[in-house]
Amino acid sequence: MAFAPARATRPGAHGAVDNPDLCPFCVGHEHDTAVERLRLGDGPAGWDVRVVDNLYPALRHHEVVVHGWEHRTRFAELPDETLNRVAAAWQRRASDAGGTVFPYVNEGLTAGSSQTHSHSQLAWLPTPPPAVLVERGLPTVERAFERDGLVVGAATSPRSDYELQIAPANWEPEGLRSDLLGPALCLAAECLRRLDTILGRAVPFNIWLHEGSRWHLELVPRLTTPAGLELGAGVWTVTVDPVDAARRLRDAT
Repeated sequence: MAFAPARATRPGAHGAVDNPDLCPFCVGHEHDTAVERLRLGDGPAGWDVRVVDNLYPALRHHEVVVHGWEHRTRFAELPDETLNRVAAAWQRRASDAGGTVFPYVNEGLTAGSSQTHSHSQLAWLPTPPPAVLVERGLPTVERAFERDGLVVGAATSPRSDYELQIAPANWEPEGLRSDLLGPALCLAAECLRRLDTILGRAVPFNIWLHEGSRWHLELVPRLTTPAGLELGAGVWTVTVDPVDAARRLRDAT
């Protein structure tokens, strides 16, 4: 458990406001963020990706990675160049600061995001995440497609319809040292665009990186609200068979 009462006071905690003029992550508002730890890229703003301290940390060491200087609200809309810089920022901060880093993306209010400008977060944990410790190798999936050394699959024990996994085709233990992390984030953005086609709308989601015996990204669309059966019994109900989810993802354009 992490006890962080100050997070209840963060702007947008009870409903994010999508206004570029008030967005602390947009170019020209750099003074509205906390201490800057890293900037990558150049262009009109002098940066493309920034890493800053989280003003409302959930943990003692908690940082925010700003995805681009323009006010793009969707991870799926980010150019590959920016996503590769996001991966580089995760890796640089993990290397520079050391410790156990847990990178993740929340997009949409129901996925836990309080700012609409696309961003990810880096949380430093005292030990490896409990969810990683219980994994025994790579979680099983129904394969959707493979590209550039990465396999996309639908989780066979999903917590949500269309829960996806993106993992290297060959064994690699550390995503925060892998050349495939950037391409994996680009592939995650493509998967979100495919889900837009399948579902007919953009959906809130969470993405996180699991290190361990084999690193992988997990992408969980937030299509429903967990209720008593899910939260109390740990039994997750879905409406789409993982075999069908993989097929639909493969066929979507």
